[in-house]
Amino acid sequence: MVTESVSPITRAQIDESVAGLTIPKAFAQTVADRGNAVALRWREGDGWGEWTWNDYADKACRLARGFASLGLGKGGRIALMMRNIPQFSPTDVGALLCGATPFSIYNSSAPEQVQFLVDHSEATIAVVENVDFLERFLKVRDELPRLEHLVILDDPDGRAPGDVLRWDDLVSSDPVELSAASEIAEPEDLATFIYTSGTTGPPKGVMLTHYNVMWTAEGFRHLTRTSLEGRRLVSYLPMAHIAERMVSHYNGLRYGTEVTTCPEPGQVAQYLGQVKPHLFFAVPRVWEKLHAGIWAAVSADPERRQQLEQAVELGRKYHEQRLSGGGISDDLEAAHEQAKAGFELVRSLIGLDQCEIAFSGAAPIPQDVLTFFVAIGLTMSEIYGLSETTGPITWDPYDIRIGTVGRVWPGCTVRLADDGEVLGSGGNIFEGYYKEPEKTAEALDNDGWLHSGDIGEIDDDGYLKIVDRKKELIITAGGKNISPANIEKALKEIECIGQAAVIGDARPYLVGILVLDPDTAPGWAKTVVGVEGTLAELADDPKVVEAVEREVREINERFNNQERIKKFKLVGEEWLPDSDVLTPTMKLKRRGVNSRYEGDIEELYGS
Repeated sequence: MVTESVSPITRAQIDESVAGLTIPKAFAQTVADRGNAVALRWREGDGWGEWTWNDYADKACRLARGFASLGLGKGGRIALMMRNIPQFSPTDVGALLCGATPFSIYNSSAPEQVQFLVDHSEATIAVVENVDFLERFLKVRDELPRLEHLVILDDPDGRAPGDVLRWDDLVSSDPVELSAASEIAEPEDLATFIYTSGTTGPPKGVMLTHYNVMWTAEGFRHLTRTSLEGRRLVSYLPMAHIAERMVSHYNGLRYGTEVTTCPEPGQVAQYLGQVKPHLFFAVPRVWEKLHAGIWAAVSADPERRQQLEQAVELGRKYHEQRLSGGGISDDLEAAHEQAKAGFELVRSLIGLDQCEIAFSGAAPIPQDVLTFFVAIGLTMSEIYGLSETTGPITWDPYDIRIGTVGRVWPGCTVRLADDGEVLGSGGNIFEGYYKEPEKTAEALDNDGWLHSGDIGEIDDDGYLKIVDRKKELIITAGGKNISPANIEKALKEIECIGQAAVIGDARPYLVGILVLDPDTAPGWAKTVVGVEGTLAELADDPKVVEAVEREVREINERFNNQERIKKFKLVGEEWLPDSDVLTPTMKLKRRGVNSRYEGDIEELYGS
């Protein structure tokens, strides 16, 4: 088995390309090159509002002056709590033009979490979008002696206390001179903190430098192999997560993309049809919902569903033969050419008919979902990385091998430890956890290798496959080590299932909590089982449970006896992101699942 994969592009080559570069310098260059082009767009009534790069720069420079008047300078810290709105970008860049370190707080954070993050980061200023966010700061303000100023963006009813400053006032300041301000930061300065989601303890502050960010952005350019200027993106994930910060914010200001902000992640499907993005990143749950929506649209007509099934199978075979390198048969080529118009129609239904590069990350995507989108002609792949790798460390946007997360990032090396843990090296590796030397030493060894905590395999062509999280391996009462992620991914292939959690640590066998998908379960139950009702009613219906049990038995056939689900509980409540059971990017919070369903789990083992 291959244990190491090295990028053909060396770290020295990337270093040379980004020598001396910082985020403000990259921003200033993009403004000079694309000043009158559209940089940011947002929904405004029935139409769209937009800022050019010159508008963006003007606001960032005015905010830099305003922040400086509040004492923010080089090495300072500023907290941001906003949805995905255009004002985030100039606010973040304005802080960088002061030489400061801006960081984002997840919008669902409770006052106690806000207090921890602001205190830990030593922020002196916080900028919030609205009164709801402001109130969470006000509840803990007495516990934040270093926090000198609160700034609010949107307060139409004047509910904020008098000592809370207005964003509009700061953005009315005289602007700093961009070319001069862009020189304030050095590559080794901290560009941001990315606070981990806290699934394994208190959040840790991942320290990312300007060098980390620009180095990673340079790799993105190498891999996409195309000019990104003016390419359309939809930005909808929280900016507290490295994926959105890197994809739409940092790459956007580096390469001059056109970013449309979507403040509510649940509305992203609507935005796709209106924006027609050229690049689109999404977490697996978004792809699953798009996939489910397409099948729901055709399920009412058995003939249309059969036609789509046949077309997808054709597309799958075409992709497999193309990837094998052995050539595509004339018959398959002709059939695929005939099916292209239909594939484009399906892509247009979800607003991705003009999408040049699509990718999924932050959690494993069910293989059947990825296969579907590749089969209908979407250039789609999985990307892998962590906050500690400034986002990605493996990706291959074009030479897609389903079931893997691509090949090593330009300038990086990926190596497997003796126990299969994925180790990474490159200019994207973080500086460490802020104020956490012991945690840093656990993640970074003496030679600078990042220990990811993920278990992987590398094939002969250098493609990485993630097997599981090292700390999430289930060890049954019989001593068997089992990967829950693989089983969960397979269970989510059941058409009516939206989420799945496997339980079995220190238990005699595995059980599952299976969540009905609100988008597909009602139609599936009516068509397959002949039953109608609410999700809760369907979850309790014996016919539905029996039908799901048949599907689970088929899934079980893929695994050995110890890896099979012996029993399951079907639930009819959708799991929402940023809750007790899911992180903001929809990773499972296993402790939360065990806590919420403690009674059901005990019943599964006791019955």
